[in-house]
Amino acid sequence: MDSAPDFDELSRHIRACRICRDAPLYGAPLPHEPVPIIRGSATARLCIASQAPGTRAHASGIPFSDRSGTRLRDWLGLDEATFYDGSRIAIVPMGHCFPGQDSKGGDLPPRRECAQAWRRPVFEALPDLELILLIGQYAQAWHLGEDFKDGLTETVKRWREILSAPRRPRILPLPHPSWRNNGWLRKNPWFEAELLPVLQAELRTMLRLDDRGATTP
Repeated sequence: MDSAPDFDELSRHIRACRICRDAPLYGAPLPHEPVPIIRGSATARLCIASQAPGTRAHASGIPFSDRSGTRLRDWLGLDEATFYDGSRIAIVPMGHCFPGQDSKGGDLPPRRECAQAWRRPVFEALPDLELILLIGQYAQAWHLGEDFKDGLTETVKRWREILSAPRRPRILPLPHPSWRNNGWLRKNPWFEAELLPVLQAELRTMLRLDDRGATTP
């Protein structure tokens, strides 16, 4: 049996990837220089399966270095140091590069080449994962497959069923923390009232956190 890929070596290959720029399989080439982003290590216990880097992450090389990241850390109850601790948390977007923007200034979908080339090897290289957070519809569709059948809202509403399913690692669907989703949050107050307290309690135990979201001694 082949051994699992080494996460650090695989990450180096991903950071050097130029498929979407030099050999696109779907649509036109990426219109800018790729800056693939991935964080984590083979010891990570939590994975944030996100969508794709935005403009600020593209410029800085740091995922969620924007208001969406601030909101996501609030949702998770994590301080910044813990959130970026790759020994415990992996951040694995569906598309590792910023995909560009549409005519209205919104981010385009993640490049399809990326998940096709890298997603399965990445998760094979994360053997200690206990929980994967599926941020947004693209991650949910990929990880849930046929179980992603009624769209994002209905999928997130089924969070208890999905979280308690007998699989390892467990998975939990979340909306994207973008401020464009303020209306969704107003229409779905159960998300913050019911789901987030359970998630934060899970992470405090899993990651050994205090009430501020920092690591306990």
